[in-house]
Amino acid sequence: MRIVVALGGNALLRRGEPMTADNQRANIRIATEQIAKIHPGNQLVVAHGNGPQVGLLSLQAAAYTSVSPYPLDVLGAETEGMIGYMIEQELGNLLAFEVPFATLLTQVEVDAKDPAFQNPTKPIGPVYSKEDAERLAKEKGWAIAADGDKFRRVVASPKPKRIFEIRPIKWLLEKGSIVICAGGGGIPTLYGQPGKLEGVEAVIDKDLCSALLAEQLDADLLVIATDVAAAFVDWGKPTQKAITQAHPDELERLGFAAGSMGPKVQAACEFARNTGKVAVIGSLADIEEIVKGTAGTRVSTAKAGISYR
Repeated sequence: MRIVVALGGNALLRRGEPMTADNQRANIRIATEQIAKIHPGNQLVVAHGNGPQVGLLSLQAAAYTSVSPYPLDVLGAETEGMIGYMIEQELGNLLAFEVPFATLLTQVEVDAKDPAFQNPTKPIGPVYSKEDAERLAKEKGWAIAADGDKFRRVVASPKPKRIFEIRPIKWLLEKGSIVICAGGGGIPTLYGQPGKLEGVEAVIDKDLCSALLAEQLDADLLVIATDVAAAFVDWGKPTQKAITQAHPDELERLGFAAGSMGPKVQAACEFARNTGKVAVIGSLADIEEIVKGTAGTRVSTAKAGISYR
């Protein structure tokens, strides 16, 4: 099978951990130990989050006040290289020496007319006092929003339209390579001047980009790996139930939080609906069972309704 695995942010940094290189590597090692289990007989593409890493680079840029900070598209490219390097090395240490790897900087087109640009919601970078945030917003043209008792910069999160490197990704897969790409939702780009591609200050949702990637690669399975065993109804309540199987229409009707499970459910539903194939939301620790069809929340148009356990 051709499988796209979208690693959640917990695969790189667990909640509450300091974002050190050692912590990132330790968590990536845990993730790659699971991914290595499904390599035999399959073509693998790995996508991943990059939120904490972009945040760190933004903090570093904020400390360097004598020049303008690097834009978000450049910071995204930097994190794709850093995280891809660690995934390649840790996964390479687990698989046969002959298995090739490639990390691709992945440019993703968005639409300049996407409504998200009129309503930026994605927090990025450090927190500020209200006074500092308002001053920076005026100086730099930022949008800001409250984050607890502090404020942060917010940027648009437009939908991905096209993955420019899709052809080389296919070529690499056909040659037996494991490909790491579309990190952090890819590098957001758009056509500004006629025919001229340029980066844009935005963040593309990683799960939505992974769904588009899987669709354009004609993948057999999309695995959205997170730190919970499945999508749940009544999460955190005594009545909570894990969803084992769902038709996209039924799953979307349940409603999920935009800041957590919502984008994963949307991505799974879009992939299943657009391709007629299966997307699964589940724990990285269960990835062997997910591929076998016995774990996670399986989203498919093949069967109506919804099932729980």
